[in-house]
Amino acid sequence: MSYQVLARKWRPRNFHEMVGQEHVLRALVNALDNDRLHHAYLFTGTRGVGKTTIARIFAKSLNCEQGVGSEPCGRCSACTEIDEGRFVDLIEVDAASRTKVDETRELLENVQYAPTRGRFKVYLIDEVHMFSNHSFNALLKTLEEPPPHVKFLLATTDPQKLPVTILSRCLQFNLKRLPPQAIRDHLAEVLGRESIEAEPAALAELARAADGSMRDALSLLDQAIAYGGGSIREAEVRAMLGSIERGQVYELLRALAAADAAALLRTVAALAERAPDYAAVLAELLSLLQRIAVAQLLPEAVDDSEGDREQVLELAALLGREDVQLYYQIGLIGRRDLPLAPDPRGGLEMVLLRMLAFRPAVSGAAPAPQGAVPAPARSGAAAASFAAPAAPSAAPAAAAAGGDWPALIEAMQLRGMVRQLAENCTLAGREGDRVELLLDPAHAHLLGASLERKLAEALGRHLGREIRLEIRSEAPGEETPAQRAAREASERQAAARQAIENDETIHALEETFNARVQTDTIQPID
Repeated sequence: MSYQVLARKWRPRNFHEMVGQEHVLRALVNALDNDRLHHAYLFTGTRGVGKTTIARIFAKSLNCEQGVGSEPCGRCSACTEIDEGRFVDLIEVDAASRTKVDETRELLENVQYAPTRGRFKVYLIDEVHMFSNHSFNALLKTLEEPPPHVKFLLATTDPQKLPVTILSRCLQFNLKRLPPQAIRDHLAEVLGRESIEAEPAALAELARAADGSMRDALSLLDQAIAYGGGSIREAEVRAMLGSIERGQVYELLRALAAADAAALLRTVAALAERAPDYAAVLAELLSLLQRIAVAQLLPEAVDDSEGDREQVLELAALLGREDVQLYYQIGLIGRRDLPLAPDPRGGLEMVLLRMLAFRPAVSGAAPAPQGAVPAPARSGAAAASFAAPAAPSAAPAAAAAGGDWPALIEAMQLRGMVRQLAENCTLAGREGDRVELLLDPAHAHLLGASLERKLAEALGRHLGREIRLEIRSEAPGEETPAQRAAREASERQAAARQAIENDETIHALEETFNARVQTDTIQPID
């Protein structure tokens, strides 16, 4: 007998064997058991999450010889034939290969006839979004008023492409991507039934690589069994997937914690010997940073499913909370921009060096107690200024601000009117949780309870504590960020005009062609 791939061999035959999707299964089970059946169902979701499988189990529940119910017997001729794909009243259609309207009309001509063997005639249309507009129009009338003996089960990975007229005539169920933990547990169960040994860390690697798809996970498991000669080992799975050794990611973070650029580059060089996928390296780093952030706030929430709980807790103690948040944000942006780098390895090195370069001058202290809110990432001088404990009394405006207020505005990522309010203020002082600002009287119209509250909330989120903000309309003792920006823009404009006026090529053009410079079009190049 020929070998049957695991994805087909262990395909669920009833609702109890399904992994995940409880929100969908509950609705279908109740509908079947209480005889509240709709004429059309639409199952949406990414590949390999169970859309077609659920549709087939539903068809079996409708046509089981024991009666309609959520628990088909699995032994009668109807159940057996549906499992084997040869039940005459289950018409499975691949919409990708039947896009022509004539083919759709031909398919629907037999809708009016009673089922040959079963209780219901079931049309299972996979990838229904591939139908043409004419095909959708042909389906629409039948879908709106089908005979009582017909059920439509539609499946698609892209529901956005379906006309609203089709969507409105179906009960829609969105299947979720499966979490790695659920995939890993199911793979372990399958291997137990197959009597195949596997290392837990290897299964965790396969579950992550499956990216939410159980079918992909089982296909990768088949490949791993063949690659490992009948056993599943972490090192072999990593080699098969082209993934990196997690220990090297730990080394990267230890080098970052020690601010050791040389060790950082040595670790990257060691990684390069295996020709890794550098985007995958960054993804692994981000995943580990997320677990470290959880460990710093709630150590007991860190599980040992991957056998590295101790390493995660160790790194959580080495890294400041602000550092972890900053590294995560830089890594996210770096992963997005990595394809633009001239060389992938150089792109990874730049991301890591950027983490060091923008590391706050004063890192966060010990992790906050359980339930505390972590301070968001801060960079540059603003972080140094605000990370230190407040002085017993309010400092003078030149010492409190220290030129850091503009950097703090950028770090808070303010927008709209709130940003205008902040940019027209200077920092007068800070005492404990009280922050005092001076607003340029020329912009006193910006002062209002709503904007003041929003600015206080932004400061509170940034500093990781509730802030009491006081704003006075009073002439500041120094430039506001808005005044400084206007002055610098004026200086750049003046410099640009001066450069044009002193340019010898411009003079030659004026003399030779009687040309004139339109000074109002001159703009500085930033």
